[in-house]
Amino acid sequence: MSKSIRLSEEAYDRLAAHKRDDETFSDVVLRLAGERSLLELAGVLSDDEADALREAVEERRNRRSAELEDTADRLREA
Repeated sequence: MSKSIRLSEEAYDRLAAHKRDDETFSDVVLRLAGERSLLELAGVLSDDEADALREAVEERRNRRSAELEDTADRLREA
């Protein structure tokens, strides 16, 4: 059984932008509607685990920032 729905041009364009070549529009709606919200993850980690994750992310950001600065310096010197 199928249903018809009306979409604004903007809504249709956004939906079409997410459509893969091998998908129907129904497939797209099901795929997108099935995505989880980040809010659903609230409470999954303990406070200690969340703190450790934050620290790891911050450490990686700092390392990556330093790497980018080093690359920029080398390019300026070239």
